[in-house]
Amino acid sequence: MTLAIFDLDNTLLAGDSDYLWGRFLVERGLVDPERYEATNRRFYHEYLDGTLDVHEFLRFALEPLSRHPAEQLHQWRQEFLEEKIRPIVLQPALDLVRDHAERGHTTMIITATNRFVTDPIAALFGVDHLLATTPELVDGRYTGRIADRPTFREGKVLALDDWLAARGQRPAQSWFYSDSHNDLPLLERVTNPVAVDPDDTLRQTAADRGWPTISLRDGSAGGPA
Repeated sequence: MTLAIFDLDNTLLAGDSDYLWGRFLVERGLVDPERYEATNRRFYHEYLDGTLDVHEFLRFALEPLSRHPAEQLHQWRQEFLEEKIRPIVLQPALDLVRDHAERGHTTMIITATNRFVTDPIAALFGVDHLLATTPELVDGRYTGRIADRPTFREGKVLALDDWLAARGQRPAQSWFYSDSHNDLPLLERVTNPVAVDPDDTLRQTAADRGWPTISLRDGSAGGPA
């Protein structure tokens, strides 16, 4: 098996789907706008700085899911997909995923953003598999908690190891494409790490280690200033 793995936010997308879901909730009046926007922005910048407490963030991000029936949430999610996500899907990213698929590689997105948000986005890219932080669902309602460990930093490596162990396979070759220094644990594990429009820390690390750096951007952006 040859495995092509992709980070999602700010890698395949010209923006951050987790942050934009928060913006969508604010714009729809589904959360307190001033408090939620300020907290959402704080967590986003903590992520960029490498100081994010992922468990604190997930309690914040998943709590709104617990207030509404899943059917209503899925309707809003479809509207979110059309309004916020399709405009930031990068055509070169679609081409890159397709190129790996046409070469017979198994394609996968691994993202810390929760599966509720990312399931339909992964479908847009047509990847074979999605590993994402999974919100807990009990009796058809989201609880606001997670069902397993977060797929964040080292958690991405653990999730991939679990996935491979369940199949009794190890890839002969593997790629991982990411923009973020938070993904260094997984970048260090694959045979072909690739920095994509990287943050400053990852750009320097890639240069120091001789990793390729590519751009999939067209100059657009989807995160906060």
